[in-house]
Amino acid sequence: MERKLLIKLRRNQNLTQKELADRIGISAIYVRKLEKGVVNPGLKTMIKYENYFKKNMKYLFPDLFFDFYDK
Repeated sequence: MERKLLIKLRRNQNLTQKELADRIGISAIYVRKLEKGVVNPGLKTMIKYENYFKKNMKYLFPDLFFDFYDK
């Protein structure tokens, strides 16, 4: 399931996946996979997203915290 919120937040700041990756310290490939929903982030990555976007990880990754997003 594509994580449209992550894409929207990144695009609202006019960032490419590479630029976001460089700013938070992960690879661009990982950003792409996270946005596509192909992989789930670890706690450290969720904290990096939380700190960068100033949003709670439960808001950023609701599919990991709420049953109604169950795949």
